[in-house]
Amino acid sequence: MKEKSKEEFYTQKRWTNWMNKVKESKFELTDSEQDATGAVFVYIMDDVVLACLKVIARKEKNLITQEEAFAALRIIQEIVSSEHESLGQDADMMLESLQTALFAVFISCQRYLEGDYDQQTRLADLVEQARQAEGEERIDDCLGLVGSLGARVIGGEKLPELPEMPYSMVAELMDGVDAIAAAMMGDDS
Repeated sequence: MKEKSKEEFYTQKRWTNWMNKVKESKFELTDSEQDATGAVFVYIMDDVVLACLKVIARKEKNLITQEEAFAALRIIQEIVSSEHESLGQDADMMLESLQTALFAVFISCQRYLEGDYDQQTRLADLVEQARQAEGEERIDDCLGLVGSLGARVIGGEKLPELPEMPYSMVAELMDGVDAIAAAMMGDDS
């Protein structure tokens, strides 16, 4: 009888390939947002989000255990959070922003799997509460609120239209939740 092979959801090689694409793009912040060099960051985000959602789908189909799901998410998070050589000042700034957004994805997936998240508060109110928590430097509370929001999006709730947010940690985290929402709708953001 063939032993069940351990599934790899994301690999260091895959991440390294993306970092090489960023380096090759010679990304600069002066580029317009529609520029192809900036698109690589959107593709990276989508790739990681889809890997995380694949972990959740496998868990929901009982193809992996809860412990295996958490372990897989931890591996993905370790890969995308690892130190890397400089890709250029502008690209490094974008990568840091991407990693912050992806942190929201990881915490959302974790909260969803645990079932430990606010299921009552209006989604728009969770965003406002997260912004308030950030302003009061209650970072753990801020992350928990965004995690609840993301978990609910994973659970099938539609992200409401939100007003444009000034640059902040919450705004970056919401990029991750937006990417989850797009992936859940099958959108190829």
